[in-house]
Amino acid sequence: MPYIQCEGADLYYEDRGEGEPILFLHGVLHGLRFFEPQLAGLSDDYRTIAFDFRGHGRSEKTELGHTVPQYARDLHAFVKQLDLKDVTIVGWSMGAFVSWDYVDQFGTDRIRGLVNVDIEATRFQWDDYDYGLARLGDIQSLLELAQSDQLGLVDRFTEQVFAEPTAEAKTLQYDEITRTPPPIQSAILFDTHTRDYRSVLPEMDVPMLVCAGTAETRGSVDAVRNVAELVPNARVEPFEASGHCPPFEEPERFNRVLGRFVDSL
Repeated sequence: MPYIQCEGADLYYEDRGEGEPILFLHGVLHGLRFFEPQLAGLSDDYRTIAFDFRGHGRSEKTELGHTVPQYARDLHAFVKQLDLKDVTIVGWSMGAFVSWDYVDQFGTDRIRGLVNVDIEATRFQWDDYDYGLARLGDIQSLLELAQSDQLGLVDRFTEQVFAEPTAEAKTLQYDEITRTPPPIQSAILFDTHTRDYRSVLPEMDVPMLVCAGTAETRGSVDAVRNVAELVPNARVEPFEASGHCPPFEEPERFNRVLGRFVDSL
């Protein structure tokens, strides 16, 4: 099992195939296993890479560092150590936040394109933001589940992530979410729900593909589409049979859409 140390944390990663590099970043409390259809399905034509964020999946469960900016610094160290250039970064949910924070901190010298998989510019319901989905009470409820009811937390995520969760999806959800210790869950859940990238997105200087699951129960499709309105060079691709995770719910179509985007860069 390959590991790489980034910013003091041992991160589990997978690296398959050859060609143009595509780097996949998973969502909060999940892991790279949700990208298995891409890591395997696209590796004949591209170099497909993914890693588990610190505290997640098979990576080290560090006591500290569970913020989006630190995950972005981990990403920076990862990209440098693998000497990735002209990479397309695919960020699902929190993974997109991490990619945007990376650009804010380090620029786009090594990045060819960005893919946002179903996340808003910010999750919080700010007074000056029409698309906010999370109120303070919603965050408190999630943190309470993390500290007192792990099965309830898994059920909440399963309901919000998948339009029609299969038995395979439910099993994967339980296995991945429970790999992250509750103190880490609480820290990163609060951080992701209060990050705001509205001022960062207009500064993006590489093309972006915005993938929106239109069958989701988690939130508003308009909130995801708003990201494309903020980014200078972005377009939206709807996934009508998906909730919050098109790469897992519509893997074949997602792979075709992603391949066309990478080839167009």
